[in-house]
Amino acid sequence: MQLTFNRRHFLAGSAGLIAMHPFSVNAATGQAHLRLMETTDLHVHVFPYDYYADRPVDTVGLSRTASLIEGVRAESTNSLLLDNGDFLQGNPMGDYIAYERGMKEGDMHPVITAMNALGFDASTLGNHEFNYGISFLMKSVSGAAFPVVSANVVKEMGASPTADTTLLPPYVILDREIIDGDGAAIPIKIGLIGFVPPQIMNWDRKHLEGNVQARDIVASARAYVPQMKEQGADIIVAMCHSGIGEANDSDGMENAAIPLAAVDGIDAILTGHSHLVFPSSNYDDWAGVDTAAGTIGGKPGVMGGFWGSHMGLVDLLLENDGGQWRVLSHTAEARPISRREEDRSITPLVEDFEPVLASIADVHEETLTYVRTAVGKTDAALHSYFALVADDPSVQIVSNAQVWYIAEQMVGTEYEGLPILSAAAPFKAGGRGGPEYYTDVPVGDVAIKNVADLYLYPNTVRAVKITGATVKDWLERSAGMFNQVDAGASDAVLLNPDFPSYNFDVIDGVTYQIDLSQPSRFDREGAVINADANRIINLQFNGAPIDPDQEFIVATNNYRASGGGSFPGADGSTVIFEGPDTNRDVIVRYIVEQGTVSPRADGNWSFAPLADTTVIFETGPAGATYADGVPGVNIEEAGQSDTGFSQFRIGL
Repeated sequence: MQLTFNRRHFLAGSAGLIAMHPFSVNAATGQAHLRLMETTDLHVHVFPYDYYADRPVDTVGLSRTASLIEGVRAESTNSLLLDNGDFLQGNPMGDYIAYERGMKEGDMHPVITAMNALGFDASTLGNHEFNYGISFLMKSVSGAAFPVVSANVVKEMGASPTADTTLLPPYVILDREIIDGDGAAIPIKIGLIGFVPPQIMNWDRKHLEGNVQARDIVASARAYVPQMKEQGADIIVAMCHSGIGEANDSDGMENAAIPLAAVDGIDAILTGHSHLVFPSSNYDDWAGVDTAAGTIGGKPGVMGGFWGSHMGLVDLLLENDGGQWRVLSHTAEARPISRREEDRSITPLVEDFEPVLASIADVHEETLTYVRTAVGKTDAALHSYFALVADDPSVQIVSNAQVWYIAEQMVGTEYEGLPILSAAAPFKAGGRGGPEYYTDVPVGDVAIKNVADLYLYPNTVRAVKITGATVKDWLERSAGMFNQVDAGASDAVLLNPDFPSYNFDVIDGVTYQIDLSQPSRFDREGAVINADANRIINLQFNGAPIDPDQEFIVATNNYRASGGGSFPGADGSTVIFEGPDTNRDVIVRYIVEQGTVSPRADGNWSFAPLADTTVIFETGPAGATYADGVPGVNIEEAGQSDTGFSQFRIGL
């Protein structure tokens, strides 16, 4: 069946045409300007609303990105709108649908409803699409009025990728007509293929093991792209829910965009997963990419931020030579929906596209009711402004709840009586999320929105059994959060900007110090780079040096226990308990049972003293309110950064 571009996407004919891009102006006979628009990592952010803070914001929302999209459509003869995955999970609306309302046969997921309203042409899956299970995923995407493709998630493995039975179609070839420079309609077949990190098999093992398998991204592409060509695809776009990582291919890569783009036959690549922007200065001097040219692995590429913060845009000038289309030239950019001013205020650059808001207005209101429901009280403020420099109440309450839950689960098992520790990390601690991206729950009522704020992801509870020696190695991995600091240094930069805060596990139940004069034992990816380094010192259990051979249970989550972050002792083989409950649900149940919680940090870790040494770290400006109450740390304000963060000085 031959399809033609919907008039909303492709405005046929040259009369009244608005052609803003040079490719449209200069396209000759047999040449055409094709605009590829990308959204990625939406994470259910349809409304410009922060459900955790319960307030409107101007930095997120498909309703805002939609205005950019409609603007490009209005000035285009030929355009496609593609989503790059991670749309089903990521904010309380997603949890409300998954855990409260549910998805029965025939139900429409609100993010799919919004995407239908905007008229997407295709999407691929991201890793977070699997967080709620395969049944929920399949019911959700069944309502899509556009194809959803994924080439490397497989129900039954064949001898090669092309012989697999995939969960969803591996690719789609759109049979369309494209308008050339003279206004003539010429047939074109556009191939769209999608990929997800194979690490989903670890991250969501509970849902996926025994149900699907995941193949390597690049190997799958090398098998399917020639098949797409054989089936007549004139150009092929890779929708790659995978970040920009190493330039050289290796088996099972999580961030495989560069070697994927280099696969012969792929003409353009859309990336995501990393919650970054390409082209941007983030990737200046990065091997395998060219920010100025907008290329990844030599091909036109883009990454459109996250939560609707940007619309990725790849413009292709195509030429039809003897019935074959080829890319003659290209440009790439990521257009933002907002701008941060010098005074840290946010200026919105677009307004909402009302049809998107209207499409799920009822679910938005239901979500507000859901997140405002109180579950208990706290007699200590729960904030994460100083979670990276001292023991912290927002992490403490997570550990308290995890230990409470696992202690109950161990009763009557062979593990009863083993000491229980808890590993928890601050999820909202600034970084790429910006100077407002912190947990801040005042003394008083704790609502579901606050629990979702404390624990950002719908992980499920796990327990692992490890030795005292592995507890130390686990903490050595966490200590990669910090730069090495020379004794006597003045205002050294403390935090390693490439180390995500969700990998900074604090282990509660032991006491320890971190010696910043030592190099990190592990690199960002968890590989050993300094085998003899010992940042973790004075590690004690029950007031005595920890016994390297003693067995411990560590309460954690499915992501960490199954290998997320590459922590020693957490590769899936040490799991002794897989809980049916999410960590968030456990926190809610803990607060409900306690009535009033007292999650004051117990100061179980600190930095080792370094004489005459100071370091600088950044946190949200609102953190100044709590600076005097951080236990065991000498903190003073040290001005403002040019990115909106407040700087603080710590004397070691």
